[in-house]
Amino acid sequence: MKIVFMGTPDFAVSALEALKKAGHEIVAVVTQPDRPKGRSGALQYPPVKECALKYDIPVLQPERIKRPEAVEELRSHPADVYIVAAFGQLLSQEILDIPKYGCLNIHASLLPKYRGASPIQHAIIDGERKTGVTVQRMALKLDCGDILYRKEVEIEDTDTFQTLHDKLAALGGESVVETLALLEEGKIVPEGQKEELASYVSVIDKGMGEIDFEKSAGVIDRLIRGLTPWPSAYTYYRGKQLKLWRAVPVGAKEAEERPGGLARPGEITAVTRDYIEAATGEGFLRIYELQWEGKKRMSAHDFLLGVKAAAGERFGRD
Repeated sequence: MKIVFMGTPDFAVSALEALKKAGHEIVAVVTQPDRPKGRSGALQYPPVKECALKYDIPVLQPERIKRPEAVEELRSHPADVYIVAAFGQLLSQEILDIPKYGCLNIHASLLPKYRGASPIQHAIIDGERKTGVTVQRMALKLDCGDILYRKEVEIEDTDTFQTLHDKLAALGGESVVETLALLEEGKIVPEGQKEELASYVSVIDKGMGEIDFEKSAGVIDRLIRGLTPWPSAYTYYRGKQLKLWRAVPVGAKEAEERPGGLARPGEITAVTRDYIEAATGEGFLRIYELQWEGKKRMSAHDFLLGVKAAAGERFGRD
């Protein structure tokens, strides 16, 4: 098929690579404009643009895809289908109606659950045991179009946003190639989404990373993993912000014996060579990797070489 591909971040690159490898003709790539990054403010190409240039694919970077001049530029690249993966702009009905097979979106959840901007993070944070990729025919309302194809993947107890992102990016590439083959053969039966099963997740906010030790160790662990590597989960210790990168929840029976009765949530209950253990609202959290604000990420062992943490101290703002 002739394809116009729309995408911007790393997640979309896997799909672009998979379509190219499958022999489809990518007539143009549409991505967000180059943006300044870092202290130098130098413009940086979006990952999808870098991939497109590698294959000498024409790249379009409209500030607003709905503007008449952008739509006309799209029309100058005739295609059978538009494939969209984390593009970052909403399409107009005019654009949705251009290609023969419509506009197909690769979404990183099992729709209709987790529509919106942060499905991967929330699947981990909410304790889902599985997630997946949905290829849907786009409609004007966000992530609400008919489902064409779905593939599932298990969420492991050690998965972070980054590891699950990478699994779903690869799965998205596989899924869209398989979808197009079935579409050409006339074997796709679109499935309408059940609105009563729908949920929506917005853009991740840095503030949601602050850890509430009143919650269970399992909930805190999922928050840490769901926000790794960005924006990260954090607490406060000795008046300074402390990011937590890797921790393991344990129950009371697994925790070490400690004198003095029950510990308050956030209280350090044990310090060993390899971890710092803290009480939570339910169970205990063993912290193995952490980072002072503005410093490098390190193991608990290395952290404790410079910080003499002690049982009875407490994580949190107070």
